[in-house]
Amino acid sequence: MTHPLLDLAPLTADRFAAIERRVAALLSTGQDVVITQGEALLPLEGCIRSGARPGSTALNVVTGPYGQTFGDWLRDCGATVVDLEVPFHTAVSADQVAHALDRHPEIDFVSLVHAEAATGNTNPVPGIGEVVRAHGALFMLDAVASVGAEPLLPDAWGVDLCVIGAQKAMGGPAGVSAVSVSERAWERFAANPRAPRRSYLSLLDWKERWIDGGRRALLHAPAQLEMLALEACLERVEAEGLDALMDRHASAAAATRAGALALGGGLEPYVYEAQDAAPVATTLRTPAGVDASELVARALEAKPSLPLVAGGGALAKEMVRVNHYGPDAAPGVVRASLAALGAALGETGAPVNLDAADRAATEAWRQRQR
Repeated sequence: MTHPLLDLAPLTADRFAAIERRVAALLSTGQDVVITQGEALLPLEGCIRSGARPGSTALNVVTGPYGQTFGDWLRDCGATVVDLEVPFHTAVSADQVAHALDRHPEIDFVSLVHAEAATGNTNPVPGIGEVVRAHGALFMLDAVASVGAEPLLPDAWGVDLCVIGAQKAMGGPAGVSAVSVSERAWERFAANPRAPRRSYLSLLDWKERWIDGGRRALLHAPAQLEMLALEACLERVEAEGLDALMDRHASAAAATRAGALALGGGLEPYVYEAQDAAPVATTLRTPAGVDASELVARALEAKPSLPLVAGGGALAKEMVRVNHYGPDAAPGVVRASLAALGAALGETGAPVNLDAADRAATEAWRQRQR
């Protein structure tokens, strides 16, 4: 018996290349795009291990847990690492990056996360890219949580390595990712004797055997279902329109923040300033004495499909995250999430106003759609 998800014709090189072109169009980039067969940590690690080596110095901006991971990889490559850490409730500024570069003129690699879904902040990449470009360092950007949710223009912003995944704002699969690579990044990789070769982490293998070969022969059998899902995801983004998709995420963020502030009960936005808050997820700080993990568990009892999770690691007791991305960037989902949180918070004895939260969220969404 045939099965539509199992009995598939092999994915051709032409179709693979066509999907790459659609990703390039999504990013408005003229740089080479490589689709990698794994979650976005694969190309992120590949970029770092290809671009960093003993003797190089990296500025690693830490605004959340992924920045911490990048620092570990950079050190493992033998690079000297300058960590620029800012509190997770805010964003890094271009001035802070410029100051770090001035203090360490030897820096030749900069790693940054655009939006940290885990902490709910987003960083001002255009200004940061300008100072990094003036300094001359290679610039790697993790845009997994920002692509589709807010503007992302790697070429215009001077980003040499821009890594994306489809599983958040784009509403696509988690098992496939992509990276745009500038010409000077390829040159840096080629000059690094420690860059991965004949390895799943090797971007140079894709450059030499796929891109330079005219995209005629794939390196290995692609993850078929994930590639087809990515193609369908791109079709859906194109049908909605990128501007409309980004506006939907901005509306969800504005509505969630407004509703949480109106709800009361001691629940507060974790990211202090709205301009620093990521449109892909809103993080909320629970009041003193209320365990975030327990609050989320109570909120999900009636409707477990809501996009509510507690913060990770040390944040599990104090942070609630509303993951309003992809199909969950919708007014009904936002209002239901606030209602569930409010009801759970009310059970703790906290004074909450569910009607006010609903009205505020509805009005904030309406104002964004004008």
